[in-house]
This record gives sequence, C-alpha cells and structure tokens, in this order.
Amino acid sequence: MALIRNMSLSAVLLGLFAIMGTAMVALTFDNTAERIAANERAFLLKSLHTLITPDMHDNDLFTDIVQITDKDNLGSKKPVNIYRARKDGKNIAAIITAIAPDGYNGNIELLIAIDYSGKLIGVRVTKHKETPGLGDAIETTRSNWILDFNGKTLDNPTKQGWRVKRDGGVFDQFTGATITPRAIVKAVYKALQYYDHHKMMIYNHVTMKMMHESHNDKGQHGDE
Repeated sequence: MALIRNMSLSAVLLGLFAIMGTAMVALTFDNTAERIAANERAFLLKSLHTLITPDMHDNDLFTDIVQITDKDNLGSKKPVNIYRARKDGKNIAAIITAIAPDGYNGNIELLIAIDYSGKLIGVRVTKHKETPGLGDAIETTRSNWILDFNGKTLDNPTKQGWRVKRDGGVFDQFTGATITPRAIVKAVYKALQYYDHHKMMIYNHVTMKMMHESHNDKGQHGDE
C-alpha cells in the first residue's frame, strides 16, 4: 500500500510540474511574441519614416492602408500592404510593400515610396537572404546603391534604362553579384507600373477604419 501511495504521489507531483512547466512556456511564448511583434512594428515604422518623414504627413500610416494582391506586379500571391500618406486631407505619397521574388537566395522584401505625381521618393530593403559581402550591398548600411532610385519615374529612365548596366540599363550592378540588383530594379519598375495604372484606386479605396469614422460622423451630425 505504501508503495502504491508513493507512486500515486509521484505521479501527482509529476503532473503538477508538467502543468506548471507548460504554463511557464506558454507565458514566455506570449511575452516573447508580443515583444517580437512590437519590435517588428517599430522597425517598420522607422523604415516608413525613413522614406516618408513625420513632417510630410499627418495621418496614421499603420491604419491608412489598402491591401492588394497582384503577383505579377508586386511579387506576391498573398495580399501586400500599401501605406498612404496624407496631409491636410491631401494625398502625398504611397509606400508599396513589394517583393523581388528572383533574388539570388530568394525573396527580397521592399518598401517603395512614390509621391503623388509618380516620382520615386526612395526604396528600402526590409528583408533578404542575399550573400553577405556581395548581395547585401542593397542595404544602406553597406552602400548607397539603393539611393540611386530616388527621383526616378516610370519614364525616366526609359524602359530600356530600367535595367542594370550589364543588360543595357542605367543602374549599376555589384562586382560578382548581378542577380540581386537586377531583381530589385525589375521589382521597382513593376511597382511603378502598378502605381501608374491604379493610382486613383490606391488613394480612394475606403478602409474599414475610414468607413467606421464616416459612420460615426453621420451619427453625430445626422440631425443637423
């Protein structure tokens, strides 16, 4: 009987330890997930404000978005975000989340900021797996290469110019690494094409937040 009681007590203790361990792991995961999400949001906001500085807009970039699915032009079969910058009710710029799917080591995730007229404000890489020392020159901490997109438009350079120099275009390639810059140049050009064809939809698409605010305004002023 004593042996059975000891075995039962051990089983109960093991069960309690298992429950406590599972709870601690779950709590740690939740806390870590929240920190990771907060860090990703902070990094994204910093990247957005690198392209569209806070003085350029007075709206909330995180909520004034439209989600688009266009694999041919934006590189992803999943919806991607387009952040819209406005000031005093005027459309200022759009920041397109695009993917260059044909990087040397896979997808290269981009933020492409285009002002209302269609001119590039700038391009930034947010995630990639390109080869260190070669393909990673797309990062602003490694080189100024990606700044060459600033001020470009769909027609300047010409369609032929929207290539790396090895292919007859105006953009430099990297020594020993042509695939990476070629992929980004192609992705930026396609994003500009998308913007040119869908400009009005981008700015006029109503978000759920905007619909909610409009509904509230009607409720507050409906008797005036």
